[in-house]
Amino acid sequence: MNRRDFVLKSAFAAALPLAANVASTKLMARPAPKEAGPGERAISWLDGSAPEAQTGSVWGLPWPQGELKKHDSLTLKNESGDTLPLQTWHTAYWPDGSIKWTAHAIPAEVKASDTLFVAKGDLVPPASPVVVTDRGAYVTVDTGKIRCVIPASGDHVFTSIERAGKATVENARLVGYRQSKAEFEADEIPDKESFQGVTQSIEIEQSGPVRAVVKVKGVHQTPSGRQWLPYTMRLVFFAGGEAARISHTFVYDTDGEKDFIKGLGLRFDVPLSDELHNRHIRFVGEGDGLWGEAVRGITGLRRDPGEAARDAQIAGVPTPPVEEWQPRAGQRVRFIPTWGDFSLSQPSANGFTIRKRTKPGHGWIDSDQGGRSSGVAYLGGISGGALFGMRDFWQLHPTQIDIRNANTDLGQATIWIWSPEAPAMDTRFYHDGLGMDTYEEQYDGGLAITYEDYEPGFGTAYGVARTSDFTIMAVDATPSREETVSIAATIREPALLTATPEDFLASGVFGQLWSLPDRSTPEKAEIEDRLDWSVQYYRDQVDQRHWYGFWNYGDVMHTYDSDRHVWRYDVGGYAWDNSELSPDLWLWYSFLRTGRRDEFRLAEAMTRHNRDVDIYHMGEFAGLGTRHNVQHWGCSAKQLRISTAAYRRFHYFLTADERTGDVLWEVSEADRQLANLVPTRKLKGRTATPSATRMGIGTDFGSAAANWLTAWERTGDPKYGDWLKNAMAAIGSHPLGFFAGDFGYNPDTKEMLPPEHNTPGVSHLSAVFGLVEICAELIELIDNPEFKDAWLQYCTLYNAPEEEQEAVLGTSFRPNLMQAHSRLTAFAAHQKGDSELGQRAWKEFSREWGGKKTIGTIRIEGPDTLNPIDEAAWVSTNDSSQWGLAAIQNLALVSNAL
Repeated sequence: MNRRDFVLKSAFAAALPLAANVASTKLMARPAPKEAGPGERAISWLDGSAPEAQTGSVWGLPWPQGELKKHDSLTLKNESGDTLPLQTWHTAYWPDGSIKWTAHAIPAEVKASDTLFVAKGDLVPPASPVVVTDRGAYVTVDTGKIRCVIPASGDHVFTSIERAGKATVENARLVGYRQSKAEFEADEIPDKESFQGVTQSIEIEQSGPVRAVVKVKGVHQTPSGRQWLPYTMRLVFFAGGEAARISHTFVYDTDGEKDFIKGLGLRFDVPLSDELHNRHIRFVGEGDGLWGEAVRGITGLRRDPGEAARDAQIAGVPTPPVEEWQPRAGQRVRFIPTWGDFSLSQPSANGFTIRKRTKPGHGWIDSDQGGRSSGVAYLGGISGGALFGMRDFWQLHPTQIDIRNANTDLGQATIWIWSPEAPAMDTRFYHDGLGMDTYEEQYDGGLAITYEDYEPGFGTAYGVARTSDFTIMAVDATPSREETVSIAATIREPALLTATPEDFLASGVFGQLWSLPDRSTPEKAEIEDRLDWSVQYYRDQVDQRHWYGFWNYGDVMHTYDSDRHVWRYDVGGYAWDNSELSPDLWLWYSFLRTGRRDEFRLAEAMTRHNRDVDIYHMGEFAGLGTRHNVQHWGCSAKQLRISTAAYRRFHYFLTADERTGDVLWEVSEADRQLANLVPTRKLKGRTATPSATRMGIGTDFGSAAANWLTAWERTGDPKYGDWLKNAMAAIGSHPLGFFAGDFGYNPDTKEMLPPEHNTPGVSHLSAVFGLVEICAELIELIDNPEFKDAWLQYCTLYNAPEEEQEAVLGTSFRPNLMQAHSRLTAFAAHQKGDSELGQRAWKEFSREWGGKKTIGTIRIEGPDTLNPIDEAAWVSTNDSSQWGLAAIQNLALVSNAL
């Protein structure tokens, strides 16, 4: 052992006791909800308490099979026993037709307590139901406080939001710029072209009484008529609410070689009529920080207008009439400059600037700086205006908020999801191919040295997407500073209600492969501590390593480089993880068993990223996802195992997020791509032809089955159930079962054809992309003894001694990822009631690749690294997601053998 290793190991060991003891407390534990009464289900807020600003909320709730029928109505009460308005819709069904998941909405300004109670009962309508009216050329939505007009076509997302008959916000539209070359590469300044959104269709998805949703579909169009960047927007309204919540998803439909987005945002107008000194601008900074000034400031003057006037302006309330000011100030008010333009720019995750100017043609004045802006602003005056913002503003940099013409009768605001002041968006592939023109060079070259699966033309962003969420509130007065900050909290991170871990487990909605945390023995406590520490470590690495940015936020890195003390961000297949080895599943199951906020937010950010960026939504690879790479779209392995619904169904059912639901529909028949692009095409003898389509029994079948299962749950349509049953029968009836390797496949009929060979085939990757979890659910939902036996055989033999493998299969193989596959052994032990097999599972679990890992980090700082970081050099995807899933499932299945 050299001196460096000795120092690192010593420091690592010294940190262990503290790390082990505090791991669980560093995670964000949630207070237990109040106890529910007979027939009630207790739900509570993810953040532990009800939000200060009640602007309307949506959540999902699971139900055990047979408990809730389609005709049953549900009611909601708070801790005081008050019945609250509730809108309910069904998002999933059990095979017997009973309800598996419901989604719910409550109005704005409802008297929500920290714990709420759901039970069967009569509905209570909201005091002011949201009303949607279809006028043909436009749709109106009236919440009781605001009325929004949404045209069916044209340049505007909405033409107005009115309050008390007065237009408060007008002419919302999507705007942007493109240029033909990237910065610093052109001999001359790149040409720039503007574009604007054009609505092509609208659809009323929900019409109240508590929640209304209008879907808008369109394209962005240049002045020359070119249409590109198709988008889907949803405008969401709540009864009694002041806000329009807007979800905007665009699909990137260019090769990126001559189209560089220079700006993309949502712009709207705000009519202004108050006196200039009674107009206010607000920017919310970090946490409770607020930057607030007037268009014409009257503080700090040489001539004092008086304390009453100054205090009123600071508070955002009407000042006394100018005639009542100190005369020496009031008579000279016209000589005080008025500020019309303001900008908050967030070019990186760790810094924003605020500047202002009086009007175009005059210089900008630096106003302030900060770290991470909430991305929330106000433009208006004492008689009202717009309070608006964007979720994940600083995380999705480069972002910007522009306010213009605040000193005129018509102010303008733009929320930029890609700042026009940032370098143009560049999605081109990061290297020139390095001469890898043949499959042999790609397989034995790039894959062998950098773990990158390269293929010319495959590293394209054409077809990926990104979603941004906005809120625009039409208010009748300048909100107080405290109100502004509390509303900003709900904009940057919407409040969510969830069931308890006990309810999730009892409902059985995601199978029985997990259990509640159990520290009843030292051995179990050690595993629980490491489970907690692993999530905590990744959560902290996101921040320390600055895994933020428009295309990056939500993903994590694959493997660590202990020499450079960085994750391998620039090394082929070791960089962005793109769901490799199921970190999504690990995080979602972690949340289900603990209910912790940080586990949910980490999982949610990952889902919001990979459902959009790591999956293709149009073009040649539509329905497929991209394997891990330096760029999210860089790898030539475009596969079902990345786009699988297995990773995203959790988020949809827990939140009822419509965008996630869209993606689940997109992949419901992604198996059709198996006829177009063979995952194993670079292996000899595996060339692709439509007549020779094959479905791998591991990642392909597991992904397709997850897609079909999710579609079956959501619709109850028997065709999806039949596809599953037929596939299960084909596998179960084959002598080799899951060891058959792959089957012939007809994507049109979903028929799996027995392979022509009888040679066992096995891959260490087959079971680590959701197959374990989906097969467990299928066995519970569909009675097919042959399929169950085939799966239990695979689970039993994969890690079995060679002689056991040979006795059954006639051959043996050396298992890879033994620890990850210990959960297969555990499943077989649990199903068979085999205690010896359970003990074998724990022995396999203890055999970690690279030696036993112990929780803890060391601090790296000084000249070895740019910024101080906490390092656990052994951590990779294998040591987190697959270890975590094995730990969770083994504890649930064979804890008695530990």
